Amino acid sequence: MDLNGKTVVVTGAAQGIGKGLAERFAHEGASVVCADIDDAGARLVAEAIGGHALRCDVSSEDEIKSLIEHVENTVGPIDLFCANAGILTLGGLDVPDEDWDRIWKINVMSHVWTARHLVPRMTARGGGYIMTTASAAGLLNQPGAAPYGVTKHAAVGFAEWLSLTYGHQGLRVSVLCPQAVRSEMTRGHENSVAAIDGMLEPEDVAQACVDAIREEQFLVLPHPQVLDYIRLKSDDYDRWLGGMMKLNQVFVENT
Repeated sequence: MDLNGKTVVVTGAAQGIGKGLAERFAHEGASVVCADIDDAGARLVAEAIGGHALRCDVSSEDEIKSLIEHVENTVGPIDLFCANAGILTLGGLDVPDEDWDRIWKINVMSHVWTARHLVPRMTARGGGYIMTTASAAGLLNQPGAAPYGVTKHAAVGFAEWLSLTYGHQGLRVSVLCPQAVRSEMTRGHENSVAAIDGMLEPEDVAQACVDAIREEQFLVLPHPQVLDYIRLKSDDYDRWLGGMMKLNQVFVENT
């Protein structure tokens, strides 16, 4: 997809990866809608890039539906929807049910709700593009963060399902799976296991996304090492698990 002249929505656009995406898409000539629960932050980004700002809490299906309807009715048909908003919840068996419920809504159900209200519109006009921000944790896992690893696996799985189900109707899907990226989410975790291959800047991730969208590639890996880890996992699952056990011990020792 050529982004010039396209209408693009980015959730979680007030900071981090979302802000980087909004800025880069505007540079490519897109009309960008910055959506975030932090409406003041979204407005600042939108004003800087000449875009639009809307408040949206992605843990609510009604707010996602309203976002899509508002953009389609006032800005234009959505060509690319970047379902980027997400949260990190640390912990394992000790994580309360209410925290599981919250991260499940934001990291998984928000993608389902977006597709529910947007895919029929896109396919009716011959196609469109959805890019989901998942994580390398969605392909590998995340020591010390069961809710995050599980929900990001689900996000990747849903993106795969969308692609295989609606690809023949013109829907294109990409899933972004970086390791650590500098943002408020990773503040204070600069030495975490997720940063083992370095912490990227949002601008670097945004460029990788633009490249992938231009080529319509499903998997976006700003950290190229992740592809090697996926291959190790598929070649010898038990050996890979052994390596992850060692990585988990590093996490335990550093907490």
